[in-house]
Amino acid sequence: MQAGGKCKEGRLAQGSKDQMAAIAVTRFGLGARPGELTEAAQDPRGWLAAQIVGRGADLGLADSTLSSERVKALRAYQMDRRDTRRAQKDKSGEEVMEAADPVIAARRLIRESASEDFLARARLAATTPAGFRERWALFWCNHFTVSGVKLVTATVVGPFEQEAIRPRVFGRFEDLLIASTAHPGLMLYLDQAQSVGPNSPAAKFLQRRAQARGRGGLNENLAREILELHTVGVAGGYSQEDVTEFARCLTGWSIGGQREPTKAGAFIFREAAHEPGARTVMGKRYGDTGVMQAASVMKDLAASPKTARHLCTKIARHFVSDTPPPTLVAALEKTWMETGGDLTRVALSLVNAPEAWSLEAQKFKTPYEHVVSSYRVIGGRPAAIEHLAVLTTLGQRPFSPPSPKGWPDEAAYWAAPDALIKRMTWVQQFSAVVAPERDPDAMARTALGARLSPTVARAVARAESRPEALSLLLMSPEFLRR
Repeated sequence: MQAGGKCKEGRLAQGSKDQMAAIAVTRFGLGARPGELTEAAQDPRGWLAAQIVGRGADLGLADSTLSSERVKALRAYQMDRRDTRRAQKDKSGEEVMEAADPVIAARRLIRESASEDFLARARLAATTPAGFRERWALFWCNHFTVSGVKLVTATVVGPFEQEAIRPRVFGRFEDLLIASTAHPGLMLYLDQAQSVGPNSPAAKFLQRRAQARGRGGLNENLAREILELHTVGVAGGYSQEDVTEFARCLTGWSIGGQREPTKAGAFIFREAAHEPGARTVMGKRYGDTGVMQAASVMKDLAASPKTARHLCTKIARHFVSDTPPPTLVAALEKTWMETGGDLTRVALSLVNAPEAWSLEAQKFKTPYEHVVSSYRVIGGRPAAIEHLAVLTTLGQRPFSPPSPKGWPDEAAYWAAPDALIKRMTWVQQFSAVVAPERDPDAMARTALGARLSPTVARAVARAESRPEALSLLLMSPEFLRR
């Protein structure tokens, strides 16, 4: 047998049911909880396929209007802050402090809401019996990244995932693309809400008002990221002119304000801000159909073979290897094109692909995956957001990817020596709390099953204490990789 789970003839090896169960739970899922490997061993592929159902992994808020309520609260906070600044100019210091109190309280409430959202997400990941379904959902949440690095977006990251992404992760990609684009989370993050067509009635109105000059204007951020990241990819053959034309199609896609109470904080199409006229994007002409002009572009982008290639490569990279087998990408791509981007069928194609079951674990866990899988192996969950604060130290601050590209998926980004030392420090602290009442040998079997090597099993058995034994397990190559 050679590395990578291949026979000398180059064919993929077929593991035992116990080996396949370990792969199903640790590679496709988020790590094993007690008893999960035994359950998966009955039918590893069937165990995964059974999770590809319904609306995907949600938190019970898929149909809520939480995002619009959060945006309204944010707008109220911004108005209070503006009033406070005016008070600082016009009133005494004592009165300024009184005016600032509600602003501070509102800011704290917004931050706490984001923390509660992330804690709920981590608790779901730590306890769900459908680890593959949750990993699949998290893949798409990262693909359509909204980062909470700014206060304006921190409050809507959680609702964005719950409302736009999770209900559609096993639907059609076209629907997922349009729903994410129309959500206030992505529009706020990529500055779409204020984009105004240069020749639109709104632009002409702003030009006539001296105090409004310099406001508005065309913003290309959302159009660029849809092309570069969400659909055809950086090598998809689009030009700067395509970006600009698509951005003109998107003008008018915005968020309701305080003067629109029935739509405040929700998606709204502002006809007056839409750039008039037909547009040409990637060689195809789109008539001036208002809100449907941008939607029509996205429908065609979703159906593009270039989108299929870009996203199927990304799926294979996430689940199997930093350098995914071309045959796996081709199989996923074929399913994508034959089904019109049916994500249920693409997920089933992944589960059924022999290349996805290679015996060698090639993917390296991100800090979030490492922390979640550590809770899963003890059958626990984080009790408070403070228990997840270590993610910032480990380089994966909650809800805060560094760019619209999302969190990196390759080992080189996460496996640096300094990063591993920081992980070891957390693992030792975690083990000191949870290990004394638990059997480390049983936890090793629970965590890795058939993937547990004799070397790691001996190290755990010979450790001087239970915390040391658990630390050795959680920092073993077998546990760090999936």
